[in-house]
Amino acid sequence: MQFHLNGFRAGDPEMLRGEVPAPGATLAPLPDITDVLIVGCGPAGLTLAAQLAAFPEIATRIVEQKPGPLMLGQADGIACRTMEMFNAFGFVERVVREAYWVNETVFWKPDDTARAAIRRSGRIQDTEDGLSEFPHVILNQARVHDFYLDVMRRGAAPVLPDYQRRLVGLEVAPEAASHPVALRFERLDTGHEGEVETIRARYVVGCDGARSAVRHALGVTLKGDSANQAWGVMDVLAVSDFPDLRLKSVIHSAHEGNMLIIPREGGYLVRFYIELDKLNENERVASRNINVNYLIAAAQRILHPYTLEVKEVAWWSVYEIGQRMCDRFDDVPEDQAEARSPRVFIAGDACHTHSPKAGQGMNVSMQDAFNLGWKLASVLWGQSDPALLSTYSVERRAIAGELIAFDRKLAEMFSAPPKDPNDPDSVGVDPAEFQKYFIQQGRFTAGTAMRYTPSLITGEATHQHLAEGFTIGMRFHSAPVVRLADAKPVQLGHVVKADGRWRLFAFAAAEDPADPASRLQALCRFLEHDPASPLRRHTPAGADTDAVIDLRAVLQQPHRDLAFGSMPTLLRPAKGRHGLTDYEKIFCPDLKNGPDIFELRGIDRAGGCVVIVRPDQHVAHVLPLDDHAGIAAFFGRFMLAS
Repeated sequence: MQFHLNGFRAGDPEMLRGEVPAPGATLAPLPDITDVLIVGCGPAGLTLAAQLAAFPEIATRIVEQKPGPLMLGQADGIACRTMEMFNAFGFVERVVREAYWVNETVFWKPDDTARAAIRRSGRIQDTEDGLSEFPHVILNQARVHDFYLDVMRRGAAPVLPDYQRRLVGLEVAPEAASHPVALRFERLDTGHEGEVETIRARYVVGCDGARSAVRHALGVTLKGDSANQAWGVMDVLAVSDFPDLRLKSVIHSAHEGNMLIIPREGGYLVRFYIELDKLNENERVASRNINVNYLIAAAQRILHPYTLEVKEVAWWSVYEIGQRMCDRFDDVPEDQAEARSPRVFIAGDACHTHSPKAGQGMNVSMQDAFNLGWKLASVLWGQSDPALLSTYSVERRAIAGELIAFDRKLAEMFSAPPKDPNDPDSVGVDPAEFQKYFIQQGRFTAGTAMRYTPSLITGEATHQHLAEGFTIGMRFHSAPVVRLADAKPVQLGHVVKADGRWRLFAFAAAEDPADPASRLQALCRFLEHDPASPLRRHTPAGADTDAVIDLRAVLQQPHRDLAFGSMPTLLRPAKGRHGLTDYEKIFCPDLKNGPDIFELRGIDRAGGCVVIVRPDQHVAHVLPLDDHAGIAAFFGRFMLAS
């Protein structure tokens, strides 16, 4: 998909003529109370609002200081894992269509015989085969916002941002209050300047960036180090004879600094991350008064002997590298964690910041919100004990710590000068070593290496051997299957939508699944009829049987060898007010288009297993197919009886 040919224009690329209309801003007064109040319309805030919009009985408001939606974004890299999350929200196809696909990465270093020039030193596949069914892509952050805003507007409980409100006060009342968090907002819109509104909420989430007012109100600070290194970034339309302008390119020059080239969506736009001068101790990059012409000149010098003629600058900025993180991501001090549950949370840049080199900032921020959203919904709906909310800070702070450690090393290697092979005393980084490190960390940058440790909602690895490819704590790695009822090839992981439901994937044993004595039939009888069944204990009366916990089965036999009507009734349930049959719960291996899922994910064929998947697509537990008590006990740890 090509666009921007005759100049950069923000917004939907399919609107070919005229100005791009911004979605209408909500300027009505804030209500007195709400269930969840989100501060900030960045990636984290919109992810959270989009998820909560799926729950009709939960009132959600999202407040933003800016006058309207983002029209030109800063972050642009979207990891494979984030694409999987976008699929759960229902807009991944729109991203795939518009975005630039990062298929390969090339590396450039100084020419050994003419150090003032650069030459290509390596070319690799960007993402390893089989890591995800989705690619690593590049797309303007503002377009991601557009997609989320659309999901929010269309939700069961639609959420529209309240723009032009600045947070000026936040207080948390005693726990006994029904809406314990009081917030005061100053209106900034014309005709209401200076007016202060007060709203009380059950829960508040600060997604308001590195200068977070919510974090400041909690008395929490970002801690860490600055690398005293300045970088510039610009999105441009340019003409160049550099051969890899449409490939992700890592460039180390001998004397002019280093640069990262990221091709952008539309076929013409390109982003340059440009290393600038080292900052002095306690110096801020703003004091250098760097302008866009300085960035262009620096890029031209680094690219020598190739030329670069910038025709149009769509956006540019300068920033400082630094890695910082908060000690906690909620309002409960560590010594009070056992005594009370959190009411106020912070997410994204509000609680962790890092360099953009690995392209993780927006991705990790959205994963923060994806982790928190379903937990808030579960507690507000009365499905789970409020203790569930304490897992957010523990889980996401550990992930942020891993990211910062990785980012620090990557930034150091990126900013280091390249070693001169002709000078044994030269200092810096060996370009070959940098490329090797880049390859080794591929799963981390793809977002698929993230793993939650055992907790209230993540089990121990006692039975991990039953499903070696579904690592407990990591994301549920999708695989191709065929749906039994209609023989449609599908991705199994795509049934995990952002709807707050848990999933039970029952991988059947080798026996005939239609046999009443089979382990799959026994599991279904337990789940459908036994009073200890988590489906019976935790599903509200009158609701569909899969309203809270969604059971799916994967059988070993080819789909043509099985009869849908012989399968357990729980896997072909009658649902909705008309009692219509759900035909989409039973799957078989896709023997035509790829490896058998049992082989691909290391499933024990003899005994099968149950893989429990959290609403945020992470594997919560792996248990034997006949461990009915274990399944019930797991959900009983955090879910309340209906």
